Amino acid sequence: MLTVGDKLPQFELLNQDGDKVQSKSFLGKKLVIFFYPKASTPGCTTEACNLNDNLAELTKEGYQLIGISADPVPAQRKFHEKNAFQFPLLSDESKETLEKFGVWIMKNFMGREYMGVMRTTFIFDEKGICTRVIDKVKNKTAARQILKES
Repeated sequence: MLTVGDKLPQFELLNQDGDKVQSKSFLGKKLVIFFYPKASTPGCTTEACNLNDNLAELTKEGYQLIGISADPVPAQRKFHEKNAFQFPLLSDESKETLEKFGVWIMKNFMGREYMGVMRTTFIFDEKGICTRVIDKVKNKTAARQILKES
């Protein structure tokens, strides 16, 4: 998994509208990337809505926000529109970016093993250097976790 001090990995993904988004376009700005397991599921909706509800405060602290999951663009679009998110959701169906960040992992639920996204938030400075990793994300207070040390 990416750790504090690591550089922002290069990626190019499609957002909820099918537009290309490149990681290099975020350099020069503080960036929060939150990885979530699956669009429109209860936990992911709670987390993303909490971030959206606190977006003004995050922006005031100089952060840009993006969410990434393995969901296809149509699922991201539906999730984005249904909840009126004010930040982009990126689709990584190939899991290439998820692997670069180290969040595509073996999971175990009720004795069943499967590959999935580990809910994780990464914070980068203006130079694209990771300054914090939140690997124990609390869905209902995700924004507070980000802001508490900014």
